[in-house]
Amino acid sequence: MSARVVMVAAVARNGVIGNGPDIPWRIPGEQRLFKELTMGHVLVMGRTTYESIGRPLPGRTTIVLTRDPAWSAEGALVARSFDDALAQAATLPGDVMVVGGAQVYAAALPVATEQVISEIPLSPDGDVLYPAYDLADWVETAREQHDGYERVFLARAGVGEHLTG
Repeated sequence: MSARVVMVAAVARNGVIGNGPDIPWRIPGEQRLFKELTMGHVLVMGRTTYESIGRPLPGRTTIVLTRDPAWSAEGALVARSFDDALAQAATLPGDVMVVGGAQVYAAALPVATEQVISEIPLSPDGDVLYPAYDLADWVETAREQHDGYERVFLARAGVGEHLTG
């Protein structure tokens, strides 16, 4: 696969990315930057993440991972595994933007070429965690200061061209 596989997440200091289907914070501007980063690309997300959004996001192709063979949503493609999602994405324009939840991030981590992490300086209660990864496998390529968070761009060590802020 020649497209980038980019994990995009907002992660609290304690690793929390969600509390059930909810994000346990609201940070003005962070979602606008998410939109700018992902516009024109393929979003890969789990069913719970999709249902928390409630619709395909405009200007992006949405692939939803689910084990439920009967599940479908108008305007979204359905994949039964992460490999299936990657195979579908390979036929579409744009990079693969993995946007949650925890199981999808965990499946993507071994093949991800980049991560764009909004580091949230909070430690909220939550039951959904971003997967642990070895920092030695990643190179920080950019860091942006924003009001209420920092956005960090990481590239897998040894991988060429990558996103920057």
